[in-house]
Amino acid sequence: MSREQDRSDEDLVAEKRFDRSTAAFGEFYARYEPAVLAYHRRRVGLPEVAADLTAETFARALAGRARFRPSKGSAAGWIFGIAHHVLVDSARRGTVEQKARERLGMMPLVLDDEDLARVDRLGENDRLYAALDALPEEQRTAIVARYVEDETYDETAERLRTSPAVVRKRASRGLARLRDQMRGWA
Repeated sequence: MSREQDRSDEDLVAEKRFDRSTAAFGEFYARYEPAVLAYHRRRVGLPEVAADLTAETFARALAGRARFRPSKGSAAGWIFGIAHHVLVDSARRGTVEQKARERLGMMPLVLDDEDLARVDRLGENDRLYAALDALPEEQRTAIVARYVEDETYDETAERLRTSPAVVRKRASRGLARLRDQMRGWA
């Protein structure tokens, strides 16, 4: 495991040289790009639009990294807050904003058929994702960390600055809620 992978999300974002040319940004992007892309894909109908929204989300994160405050919340909450604002701004305007990407000199996205298929697969379990989204944030975070990102309870607890027992309990309660919701599915 590299030195960057040992660092928390908050440490990566807070790094002085958190920009697209550094390992810190690359690691943060690798950790969150699939989840942010899935977030956008579940909310918009076209994989191309989801990819554009994701690119703008990370561009805004780069442009606004100086405003990140770990004392105000996790880096995961920060990036998903940005994703939410990008989505809302896009819906309001009727188009995907590209100003942050343009300011940073980022090239336009070019997606091939394989890229589009990958994004499309992210929306296949919409019902499950909707149920997951309906959970309280603490429970959702614990479930995603453990069962999607394959973190141990200890790793998640360290990242969230809580105890492994608390993370276990949050995941357990969240899974119980998901099971209850799924019982009614045909």
